[in-house]
Amino acid sequence: MADGRLVIGTKRYSSWSLRGWLVVHLAGLDVEEVLIPIAGGGGTAGIRAVSPNGLVPYLEHCGARVWESLAIGEYCAEIAPSLWPRERAARAHARSIAAEMHAGFGALRAALPMNLGRVAQGLADGLSDAVRDDVARIEAILSETRAAFSAGGAYLFGDELTVADAMYAPVIARFLSYDVILSPVVAGYAASVRTHPLMVRWYDEAAREPDAWRLDRYESVV
Repeated sequence: MADGRLVIGTKRYSSWSLRGWLVVHLAGLDVEEVLIPIAGGGGTAGIRAVSPNGLVPYLEHCGARVWESLAIGEYCAEIAPSLWPRERAARAHARSIAAEMHAGFGALRAALPMNLGRVAQGLADGLSDAVRDDVARIEAILSETRAAFSAGGAYLFGDELTVADAMYAPVIARFLSYDVILSPVVAGYAASVRTHPLMVRWYDEAAREPDAWRLDRYESVV
């Protein structure tokens, strides 16, 4: 019998669900996955009925109830401490960039909704200045973190994914779906994230979701 459940939304679209799902699996938690197809815009009645804040992801595990992706990451790191870097300065940096992703980049989120079924292609009308600023900031974060802390590993802090990598994984998916031009360092990191076994599994499961779950508001971005 599972130790709890993880409530998530449609894998094709739900960037926040991906973050929570990654850290739960990285920590090895034995939980039942409950997927509720999203209506878009935070208005899914089935999710509001079970999640304290009406959003996904939502984790119940061994009596603990945790919502918000970053809080789930912190909870999972208590069980699997390697989800944060061991060294103090690196850990502080990882927490800072994870929190920045959690709180920011609204222009990019609005303009480039996550759609894992999108064939990689650029936006017809290009990107606004606000979105370009977000992309530039994320590129700087990823490049500087790799230079300072990766020690030649494939990910931000070495050879294993951390909470910080999980927080940036959906943005990497957006960059790939919309064919955003990236520096060689960030493009290499994006390739490593995309080919991680958990990301491959998430993409594969997203591809098998019913067509009836697709939403025009995310499919119509061109």
